[in-house]
Amino acid sequence: MSPYFFQAMADEQDSLAWLARGMSRLRLNQRVILVDRDTLLVLACVNLPGSLYDTLRRVGERKISYAMFSHSNAPMPGMEEELEVQRFEFDRRPNSEIDLKREVAIPAALVRRIRAELRTTFPDFDLTRLEMLLKILWLNNENYLLMSPPSRIAWLIWLFDRGNATGGLFLDISEIKREGRSETRVLFAVGNPHQEDFLLQVLEVFNRLDIGIRRAYCQTISNGIHPYFLGSFFVVSRQGEDLTPGSDLAARLTSELCTTQIIATNSAVYRDFVTVGLLSGEDAALINAFIAFCHTSLAHNQPERFGLEDVQRAFYDHPEMGQLMVRLFRTRFTPQLENRESLYAPLLAETEAMVEGYNTGHRWLDDIRRTVYRCSLLMITHCLKTNFFVVEKQALAFRLDPAYLRKLGNEFTADLPEALPFRVTFFFSRFGSGYHVGFSDIARGGWRTIIARSADDFITAANTLFREVYVLANTQHLKNKDIYEGGSKMGLVLDASDLDQANSEEETCRLYKLQYGIINAFLDIFVTEKGHVRDPRVVDYYRDDEPIELGPDENMHDAMIEAIAHLSRKRGYILGIGIMSSKRIGINHKEYGVTSTGVVAFARITMADVAGIDLTRDVFSLKMTGGPNGDVAGNSLRILLESAPGLQVRLILDGTAAVYSSRGIQSSELQRLCLAHDLDAFSPESLGEGDFILYRTGRRMEGLRETHRKVTRTGGVLLEEWLDIDEFYREYNSLIFTTKADLFIPAGGRPETIDSQNWNLFLDERGKATSRVIVEGANSYVTPDARVQLQKQGVVIMRDASANKCGVISSSYEIIANLLLSEREFLEHKEQYVRDVLTILEKRAEDEARLILQRYRENGGTLLYTEISDTISHNINGFYTRLFEFFSARPELCLQRPFRQTVLSHLPALLQKSPFRRRIRKLPIKYLCAILAAEIGSSLVYTGNRDADFEEMVRRHLARTL
Repeated sequence: MSPYFFQAMADEQDSLAWLARGMSRLRLNQRVILVDRDTLLVLACVNLPGSLYDTLRRVGERKISYAMFSHSNAPMPGMEEELEVQRFEFDRRPNSEIDLKREVAIPAALVRRIRAELRTTFPDFDLTRLEMLLKILWLNNENYLLMSPPSRIAWLIWLFDRGNATGGLFLDISEIKREGRSETRVLFAVGNPHQEDFLLQVLEVFNRLDIGIRRAYCQTISNGIHPYFLGSFFVVSRQGEDLTPGSDLAARLTSELCTTQIIATNSAVYRDFVTVGLLSGEDAALINAFIAFCHTSLAHNQPERFGLEDVQRAFYDHPEMGQLMVRLFRTRFTPQLENRESLYAPLLAETEAMVEGYNTGHRWLDDIRRTVYRCSLLMITHCLKTNFFVVEKQALAFRLDPAYLRKLGNEFTADLPEALPFRVTFFFSRFGSGYHVGFSDIARGGWRTIIARSADDFITAANTLFREVYVLANTQHLKNKDIYEGGSKMGLVLDASDLDQANSEEETCRLYKLQYGIINAFLDIFVTEKGHVRDPRVVDYYRDDEPIELGPDENMHDAMIEAIAHLSRKRGYILGIGIMSSKRIGINHKEYGVTSTGVVAFARITMADVAGIDLTRDVFSLKMTGGPNGDVAGNSLRILLESAPGLQVRLILDGTAAVYSSRGIQSSELQRLCLAHDLDAFSPESLGEGDFILYRTGRRMEGLRETHRKVTRTGGVLLEEWLDIDEFYREYNSLIFTTKADLFIPAGGRPETIDSQNWNLFLDERGKATSRVIVEGANSYVTPDARVQLQKQGVVIMRDASANKCGVISSSYEIIANLLLSEREFLEHKEQYVRDVLTILEKRAEDEARLILQRYRENGGTLLYTEISDTISHNINGFYTRLFEFFSARPELCLQRPFRQTVLSHLPALLQKSPFRRRIRKLPIKYLCAILAAEIGSSLVYTGNRDADFEEMVRRHLARTL
């Protein structure tokens, strides 16, 4: 055995003695158990191909914190086979226990020896990082550090550091000689790996490639945020193939190990095709991406024909079709492929013929599957760039020409807005998929992640995902009329259906894995240099910079916001930290209530105009969705509690609970919850007579029956009852429709909650709307059809594209600050800058609210409020498009008078002053053109007089021609 084996087993001398006595038993048994405790399992077994893999399958779902495997260098006495010892520890520390502020006493002598090893072996290692990395390892497993030689600890620290430096995925293959043998060392670091069977999947890769593991040392630790896998494998090819760095086998091993981050072991394509060698893991991941794309592209319109299982069966039952699609894709995107066009054209023709000629004699199924194959083919032929050939990836990205939507046909796009996007990007990862849809070259919009906590939730969310993102992006485009960026949206669905507990540490880790993998994939294809993708492994058919700005939305945590901004700057994206808004070097939406500033302004002006209610003085009632701890709902509630003494909140409903009061919920309790707690933290003691709270969280199982808690104050006493799930959701879902209030602010909740099928529930028994005014703080909460019907019943609706636009305007000014100010300057002037931005937000909201109401009166009430809002957006965006094209064709005008002054007038007051005003020259020319287009376009609509402007245009025309 290797000397390292005895060092690794120094704390288990009894098991070594038992091994010496019981080795002969391996002549008759495949394995002998040396230790079997709750936290430790040690086995001795006969070294056979796949023995490690078999053991891990038996270990099952136990979470491994440390694994060691070692082979003897010679056959066992009286046998032809070698000895293999396997050690597994099950003592993984939860993230919450890794407190980097905690004082630890690592022996000084050990630290000195490790530092010396690092200086010798890794002279480029930044020793200032040693203390933190060593502390993390110590907090996870101090016994391992005390037992291991300093040389191995140094390697472990270096591997941990490299994993961090490369974004959580690092692999190194090198050839070494030890004890007279040549072997290959594989170092593999993975940040936040999937939890249950990761090591099993890694060993399956070695086994499938016929690579034997001579010995290995693997740890799964926590960095305090998420787990981290650190593995060292010493391997040889069982067939004697070349495994040195640069060899074909080494390249396949690298690709397959990295693909473990994308291909899920519970997918049928992995189980039925990968493990038996019919497909590589990389190709299987691509087929799974085809499946997800086709499902989400087709099911939103026809879920009964193109459910997930229907699409999967099209590929699983006919793998030759999937393999043909993979060949075509590889031909289109393999880097540096010679004679690409001469190879691609005939293969495309062959694939199209196979698709159109697909016929198994089952007409209904054949029609469905031909449509699926056509959709997959459109994805390939309209993909302009992809990171598929970037080896060290954790998700796949496909930037598509949106013209594919026209070819897909009206049958599958009739439920989408008519406008065609500027770009569509599809993302696929192990735990979910999603889209970024943008309606202009420079585009911005939020990034939301839907967490599906059951299989039904996942199917439902995936069915409508593309339509949801498309509609939200289109709404965002209408909303972004006041700024230089067009509208976009990014939406993902996370599959958390196999996790036991909602909002658990595991769920958060999976959320971060999905988001971090997707943003890396995003940067793989959007980081450019001189207009071309920088990474040579990305074949780029688009060939231009793509400035895409993101913002936080549902399930985007502060830590991830900062991580995305840092990663963007590190990887050299054109916008640097400006890729993401609401960060520390920015304007946090929740902290400053920027979106709610506009929502409340719309509510104040609209209520005064149509209901004669002065929110700052009169008594009025309110119902709202979205919790007191949410951004838009929480800040809207805060602003109204501070400025509206006559406020009576009749209903608040969020994802955790619903509180109802006929006379108004206690203000002091709402103030306590505001921006600090979700609604399920509401104290029942604050309920008034007849008031109640329904708890969506904290369900109780009574046998197989799921129940939810309801607390009501009756006769001065709090009464608790448990409702079965049907009764609970019947009451919970009906409250937004039946509760009567002067004003309804939907500031949270799922899109399309009020739709063409249920809008009439918003009317009472006399046919009167339960709220006269709706101000949409949440996007797409009411569908277009439902808006029309409700307005016909006398409801005044200020739609999302108008009412909640201030959040995106704030984000736009945050990005301008990132482009024109240093981090130090921004932090130094932040409060003044935010005040300037809030002033702009108030004006933008008031301008549009007053214009909508003015045009409604001018048209004698013949136009709907939402129609007027749409017209304003289309007018401004129409001007923007023409102006952007004009200035892009004549960029020299941008900094000449009067256009330079127009650019300055768009900026917050701080940036209009010296020395900052001179820095507008630093803005990319695309940005200068866009700012001019936005500022002039919006000014023409908000402040122009249509009749006077038309008369002036006619007079100028006649002056030129007569």
